[in-house]
Amino acid sequence: MFIVFAAVVPIAVVLVLGAVLRRTALRSPDVWRGIEWLSYFVFTPTLFISSIGSTDLASLNAVPLLASLVVPLSAATALVLALRRPLRVSGPAVTSIVQGSVRINTYVGLAFAAALHGTEGVASFAIASAVVVPLVNVLCVSTLARFGDVPDSQPRPRLLRELATNPLILACAVGVALSLTGVGVPAAVAPSLDLLSAPALVAGTLAAGAAIRFDARWRDLLDISLASVLKLVAVPWAAASIAIALGVSGVPLVAIVLITAVPTAPSATVLAARMGGDTRLMASITAVQTILSTVTLPAAVALLAGAP
Repeated sequence: MFIVFAAVVPIAVVLVLGAVLRRTALRSPDVWRGIEWLSYFVFTPTLFISSIGSTDLASLNAVPLLASLVVPLSAATALVLALRRPLRVSGPAVTSIVQGSVRINTYVGLAFAAALHGTEGVASFAIASAVVVPLVNVLCVSTLARFGDVPDSQPRPRLLRELATNPLILACAVGVALSLTGVGVPAAVAPSLDLLSAPALVAGTLAAGAAIRFDARWRDLLDISLASVLKLVAVPWAAASIAIALGVSGVPLVAIVLITAVPTAPSATVLAARMGGDTRLMASITAVQTILSTVTLPAAVALLAGAP
């Protein structure tokens, strides 16, 4: 457990540093948009390609991985939608609660995976991401397309286009193709991928810290609490229970717990703005979960995955 809690210290420091820099030396939104763009479109995709492409997926038992990730995330989405009318949640607000319940901050998860198990941890997390990233995008974009408040003059983003142009999904697809075909990561491009993927963890975590902000109302407390309990407690517990029942253990189990226990991503607010979600509520959910996860994430890994 000491190793798990020790891993949170550098991540918390970088998150705080991002928040401080955003409010002092680097106040320009353009700076952080540039960092987020590089993280999302360059650094993290190359890390996924390198990690998944160099992993032997042919020997992977996909059923436990799929079951332990697809079932809890889909169930959480269904639960939020079922509670929309009883809790009198508006359409835009319910889209933010769904995103807050299932969307993942890849950078925080990768940082933990690297701190706990190095290259093997990153590879396992990347493989889990190959399942979760497309799934949560389908769940979130579908919900926004149905309940988002988009002006009639603004065309709604198309689900298939959103999925087909998502850089993380594309990177996962390339990595899986390289692995399953036996090609692996070509030696000629491996050094370039290593250089481009190196900043992914720091840049992404700094951006996550910079995105922390609070703008909540009393009515939001229930919505934030629902999303946070589902995201940080219920979904990881359900995922770990299914995985353990299906015989998953070790680093793969840690990856499953990590990817379901990380807070929601700052990019959720961007998607909410594009598709008519409640951006103010989304930003508050992201801020609260990011702060809470510095405690709940290591606790979840220690208790559910039994990491040392």
